[in-house]
Amino acid sequence: MILTPVDLAAVPRLLDDFAAALDGEDAALAVLLRIKDSLAAVDGADISLSQREDHHRQAVDLLARFGLGALDEEPQQGVTWDGANVAIRMEPSVIIHEVAHYQLAPPERRHLVDFGLGAGPESGDKTAGERDRRRHGVDCDREEALASLLGVLWEAELGQPAVLAFLEQNWLEGGASRHNIDHFVRNVRSLVEGGFIDETGRPTSSLA
Repeated sequence: MILTPVDLAAVPRLLDDFAAALDGEDAALAVLLRIKDSLAAVDGADISLSQREDHHRQAVDLLARFGLGALDEEPQQGVTWDGANVAIRMEPSVIIHEVAHYQLAPPERRHLVDFGLGAGPESGDKTAGERDRRRHGVDCDREEALASLLGVLWEAELGQPAVLAFLEQNWLEGGASRHNIDHFVRNVRSLVEGGFIDETGRPTSSLA
């Protein structure tokens, strides 16, 4: 959920300011420019997450590419990821985010409810999510940040308006402050070092 509403007309300037602060960080700049390029896929001035059927089909196809099942129900009816299937009655970007979680989760957590991170915000069965929890606090926050950025980059790779999820997940909250830039760079480096993206910001099919 976006913390500070942003006018879409202001986004290019915000991204340019962010890019200017990434001097010397080639991989991070490549990632940001890939996200900025996705502005071309935004329909009109609406900054809410895409609901388009073709984007949804792409997201479900990405699940299949990684061998994840698709459950035709809302996550509020159960959980977002039940260890085998993603509940797909939700925005394409959220489905893609689950693919990123699958990539980042080590083998012993891939088949736990909501990847052992505790119940996700969309999951209705909070008890099941907490029962399978294996990570807490800062460890969860770090993995969520990585999954967020990796999911955004998958959206960009698919030609979807990745910048909308980038905004919605508050990557520009705080603008080009040193703290915000350092956070972004640190996550890009982790994704590159883990083999989840290449130096140009393109996502790979690597698993943890």
